[in-house]
Amino acid sequence: MDMKTNRRGATAAALEQARAILDACETAPGLDELAAQVGLSAGHLQRAFRRAHGVSPAEYARARRFGEFKRALRSGATVTDAIFDAGFGSGSRVYENTDRLLGMPPARYREGGQGVAIRYTTMACPLGRVLVAATERGLCAVNVGGSDRALLRELKDEFPRARITRVDEGRDEWLTSVMARIARQFENRNDEGQPLPPLDVAATAFQWRVWNALTRIPAGETRSYGEVARAIGAPKAARAVGRACGSNKLALIVPCHRVVREDGTPGGWRWGAARKQQLLERECRDAAAP
Repeated sequence: MDMKTNRRGATAAALEQARAILDACETAPGLDELAAQVGLSAGHLQRAFRRAHGVSPAEYARARRFGEFKRALRSGATVTDAIFDAGFGSGSRVYENTDRLLGMPPARYREGGQGVAIRYTTMACPLGRVLVAATERGLCAVNVGGSDRALLRELKDEFPRARITRVDEGRDEWLTSVMARIARQFENRNDEGQPLPPLDVAATAFQWRVWNALTRIPAGETRSYGEVARAIGAPKAARAVGRACGSNKLALIVPCHRVVREDGTPGGWRWGAARKQQLLERECRDAAAP
């Protein structure tokens, strides 16, 4: 075994030790302290950890704490209890990041969206029916299903205490623009590369990176999880990319259907494997049309 292989093995072991420390501790150590504990320089640890996991040690620790925070809220804990149970020293850091990591203020997340006004509309598409829903902050759901009734039930399950109101197609300018963007995907006129519209969804920093990368995949093409991981500068994070795709709640707007298994087979999709296959075949056919 050569020296380079030994170094790689030592780095991998140090990264696993660093991750275990972050998972176990109530208060995450700073980068310098963490690096000293695992025997790496701070710069080496930062770079290697990001390559392996797609995020920095600090981002990893923050995402882990927010995961615990969200679970505590869903279990009925008060916001204050959830903040301290998750290891935050104060509420200020939580409220600074809730727009990006929860998608709505903590109390409303815990209460199933209580007090949040959500408007939605539906339309037909070649895959069945599409529901688009938004709060005043941005899109909170884009779902594909077989009927409006099933789609509305899914939305109510996600936000059981929100005020949900149907808006007839064409009566809400912003929802209409989102619908038009979706419709263009079925007319061989796509918006790949366009920035995402304003969103009101829970996501980690890593998920945002993955979702933005997905919007740059042209219709008619696919990428493997590994290829997406390399595209965002995290070549060892293919599994994390898969989880980010599985967490996507914005069908067609964030085109996670264009990510396939390493062997080229489509794999699953939140809205049905058969629909994913149908959508990929349609996009491939449209892209090849003169």
